[in-house]
Amino acid sequence: MIEGLRGGSSGDLTGLVQRKTPRPPFPGLRLRPEDKRALEAKVAGRKRLSVRVWRRIQILKLLDKGWNLTATGEALDTHAREVRRVGWRYVDAGLEAALTDDERPKPSKMLDARQEAAVVALVCGPPPTGRVRWSVALVVEEVKRRGIVASIGDETIRTLLAANKLKPWREKNVVRAEAGR
Repeated sequence: MIEGLRGGSSGDLTGLVQRKTPRPPFPGLRLRPEDKRALEAKVAGRKRLSVRVWRRIQILKLLDKGWNLTATGEALDTHAREVRRVGWRYVDAGLEAALTDDERPKPSKMLDARQEAAVVALVCGPPPTGRVRWSVALVVEEVKRRGIVASIGDETIRTLLAANKLKPWREKNVVRAEAGR
C-alpha cells in the first residue's frame, strides 16, 4: 500500500515509497511470570546491560503495568514507535526477541576476487602516460575505462587499496617491474 510521499513537493511524484501499514497498538501487554523473573535477574546484574537493553526492559515493565505507548515513550525519553516495536516483538516472538536488535543485513561486495585482483594489478603497474603516480580518482577512472567494472566509487577503491596495504600515491610503496631492488 502506498501511503504518501517522502521528499519533494506535494505535486512531485518522485520519492514515492511503499510502506507496510503500521500495526495497531496492542491491548494491555501482560508479561508471563517467568519473563518477569528473567527481567528482574537481568536488572540485578545491571552492569552488563547496554542502554538499549535496559530501556527495553523498562518499556516492557511499564507496558505490563498498563501504561500507554505515548506515556511510556515520554517516561523513558524515547519514541512511541520504539515502544510499539518492543511490545509487538514480545507478543510475537517472546522476551529475548524483544530485548535484542534485529540482525542487520550485510551489504553485498562490490567487487569479486577477480575484479579485486585486476584493480591491484592495475595499481601495481605504471601510471598512465603524463601521470607520475596513481590517485584514487585516477584508479576509479581507469577501472571504468578498462571495463573491469561498470561503475564504482572512490571509497570502494580506497578500502580495497587499504586492505592490500597499497598506497599508490606514494611512489615508493608500489611494486613495479622496472623499479628493481
